[in-house]
Amino acid sequence: MYDPTVARLTYRALLGRRRALILGALPLLLIVIAVAVRLLSGADDQTAVNVLGGFALATMVPIIGVIAGTGAIGPEIDDGSVVYLLSKPLKRPTIIYTKLIVAIAVTMVFSAIPTLVAGLILNGNGQQIAVAYTVAALVASIAYAALFLLLGTVSRHAVVLGLVYALVWEALFGSLVPGARTLSVQQWSLAVAQKVSGGDLITSDVGLTTATVLLAAVTVLATWYAGQKLRSLTLAGEE
Repeated sequence: MYDPTVARLTYRALLGRRRALILGALPLLLIVIAVAVRLLSGADDQTAVNVLGGFALATMVPIIGVIAGTGAIGPEIDDGSVVYLLSKPLKRPTIIYTKLIVAIAVTMVFSAIPTLVAGLILNGNGQQIAVAYTVAALVASIAYAALFLLLGTVSRHAVVLGLVYALVWEALFGSLVPGARTLSVQQWSLAVAQKVSGGDLITSDVGLTTATVLLAAVTVLATWYAGQKLRSLTLAGEE
């Protein structure tokens, strides 16, 4: 269910100079913000929660997920180069699973590691805040990568749709409409962070059990449907 050649091509596409600069911009900004906040206000648990929750988890992780998830397959479908892969003796779900693994790995590296570093800078992992948000970023990376990989297979406007979901639905509606928070990867991952921290500073509107089920369901269903969509693509000459 994993093909090294597909993985290598996907890594090369995602980590090309232009896309790597984009992927690295937000993590760098997070570190700069963390250093500035620490110098200005010192170590403070609530401040750490505000920065990691408000910027890292709510903005950085989903945007990186959009770039990695849609970029893993969307451009190949748009420019037609996906036919190169489809012409190989590979099962199409294998292509999807391999690209998902790469997208998850890239999203985790560019989101979870900076989150941990920023958390340690902000308050030295007081009340397990740095570790809690790092785990949340790891969990969210899986769901975001699967969700946005699916978007890459079904729409030529996957990046726009992904940003709308991440920045409008989760960030805007999620903060204004209580019911919208239940359908938010951010809130699901916050439930995991709340459990890891064991304190009262990190809260989620979704229970841990519900969050775990929804995270797993979205990941599995999105991956399955992406495989089905890729399976429906036909090469010239195929009947």
